[in-house]
Amino acid sequence: MAHKYVYLFSEGNAQMRELLGGKGANLAEMTNIGLPVPQGFTITTEACTQYYEDGREINPEIMAEINEYIVKMEGITGKKFGDKENPLLVSVRSGARASMPGMMDTILNLGLNEEVVEAIAEKSGNPRWAWDCYRRFIQMYSDVVMEVGKKYFEQLIDAMKAKKGVTQDVELTADDLKELAAQFKAEYKAKIGKDFPSDPKEQLMGAIKAVFRSWDNPRANVYRRDNDIPYSWGTAVNVQSMAFGNMGDDCGTGVAFTRDPATGAKGLFGEFLTNAQGEDVVAGVRTPMKIAEMEQKFPEAFDEFKKVCKILEDHYRDMQDMEFTVEHGKLFMLQTRNGKRTAQAALKIACDLVDEGMRTEEEAVLMIEPRNLDTLLHPQFDAKALKAATPIGKGLGASPGAACGKIVFTADDAEAWKARGEKVVLVRLETSPEDITGMKASQGILTVRGGMTSHAAVVARGMGTCCVSGCSEIIMDEENKKFTLSGKTFHEGDFISIDGSTGNIYDGIIPTVDASIAGEFGRIMGWADKYRTLQVRTNADTPRDAAKAVELGAEGIGLCRTEHMFFSDEQNHLICLLRRFQSFFQHPRFFLRCICCLVLLCKSFQYHLCSQHRGTLTTYHIVSCFFHCHDFFYCRNILCFPNDRPGPHQISAVYIRSDKCRLFRFVQRQDLFFVFQKNK
Repeated sequence: MAHKYVYLFSEGNAQMRELLGGKGANLAEMTNIGLPVPQGFTITTEACTQYYEDGREINPEIMAEINEYIVKMEGITGKKFGDKENPLLVSVRSGARASMPGMMDTILNLGLNEEVVEAIAEKSGNPRWAWDCYRRFIQMYSDVVMEVGKKYFEQLIDAMKAKKGVTQDVELTADDLKELAAQFKAEYKAKIGKDFPSDPKEQLMGAIKAVFRSWDNPRANVYRRDNDIPYSWGTAVNVQSMAFGNMGDDCGTGVAFTRDPATGAKGLFGEFLTNAQGEDVVAGVRTPMKIAEMEQKFPEAFDEFKKVCKILEDHYRDMQDMEFTVEHGKLFMLQTRNGKRTAQAALKIACDLVDEGMRTEEEAVLMIEPRNLDTLLHPQFDAKALKAATPIGKGLGASPGAACGKIVFTADDAEAWKARGEKVVLVRLETSPEDITGMKASQGILTVRGGMTSHAAVVARGMGTCCVSGCSEIIMDEENKKFTLSGKTFHEGDFISIDGSTGNIYDGIIPTVDASIAGEFGRIMGWADKYRTLQVRTNADTPRDAAKAVELGAEGIGLCRTEHMFFSDEQNHLICLLRRFQSFFQHPRFFLRCICCLVLLCKSFQYHLCSQHRGTLTTYHIVSCFFHCHDFFYCRNILCFPNDRPGPHQISAVYIRSDKCRLFRFVQRQDLFFVFQKNK
């Protein structure tokens, strides 16, 4: 039997994630449990791997199987590619086994050409919808498959809206959109040098190859490296029949979570747009309405959607992130996955799922991504300073935390400024996958467009980066690298502060303080202690580090770089002061010894160490530990973990390096004398 590279949604399940990718496996699972899913097929991750082995070509065997499944899909839907009476239109999406924000954008409405558009316009009696679908497809295909920048098409749209005196895309007429489609095709030919493809199968093969290519693009490579995702995994391709949310005011599209991804609070959370297609919500082209408002627009579809949300959360036993479309009042589910969440939300959701009987304590601990807990230790704005500050604007608090820095307007600038030691806040109209490296380099992200489920919001939450999205009050001038907010013009390099919890925006820098730990943190750590088999010691270089480690439950110090004790401001100021009086000392060796004595004794260099009994602190400090030999100086400190036996049993050496203080150089000596004093 030949190797199988393509599966109908009805042939897969959730356990086939490695083969079908996360999106394909979940589409298959939703199909199996009877949810309303537009049908299609998934091309496996193995086909992607084979594509690269074959020199970035789809081999004849895989090509034949794809064509076979196109026929099967036509049979299931009762529609055919390129047919004027009942044409099959599809979406093409990437779908790796792990969520990959840097992967290819979705292509919608694939299968359209001039003849098909005219046919569906006449058949539906809705020419505006038909031409809107076509101009969207031309723009998406040109940008995603042929890499003609979307900005060229956005400029044409803006020019058309200005010409017609409107501000929203939905205000353009069928004739306006038909004219735009012609302009888009002319732009495509000018950039590519050939006509826009009209054969649906040619369009589909181009889109499939683009998905495979996107696995190796720079954005995806950066994300894989940061998240330990192997290159060998490859990505799947999902080809799905279209459900249309842009056919009129009784249609719409949305993104929703079964719990708040920022706080973890239980309850439906998301956004919805009427007369729109899915990418409108994610891309932030229009600012969406809250998901609760969908109930007034489509009460029956909303009731069904709430039932679907419960079914999915009960089935996966985790918070779900879903995409859906309503076509003439009928609900269609396009995607579900375990939703990305902030560290605070992850702790609360894990605890709540245990309380609700959906997860065991051990499972709850395993649900927490250890690296994400680091975001709980990020600084927040100082409460007093924040109270005194007045916001100059407000967006949506898309990803919690506090960020302040210099304004930059492009991802490339964010990377360059960070490389030279600057802290920056990336300000964009909206972000897209190609901005991911700049987002990673930024302290925070501020966007003019988009909502809580926009690209900027989702990626920032996954990175643990502060983000404020959808501040429509900003008047942006990206070309000249400036924007206006509350009557003030901000230029590149000006300081700004943003609060990702409240969405507030502040002029200048607001001081920050260490973040406080959420109440669920202790509960999760208690479960971790209950089931773990390893002891936990900390990496602590200073008394402050050690005290914080004890507070967070460390049982000892496993690593201590003692030279860091010499780098505090107090010691540096003392050394600088004594250097000014160096001429008063006749012998340099005597001078070095005096400095050492004063540095060691002016501050007791206490090492806070945990005893074998957790939480009990004992302090040791060195009173004298120095020796001089010619123009060399060497110092040795001893760290003690107290136990029933007297005397030290761990030794660590320290020296003041010449690049930190030119007074001292290192020499290895063994004949040193140590004097200890114990403080109780």
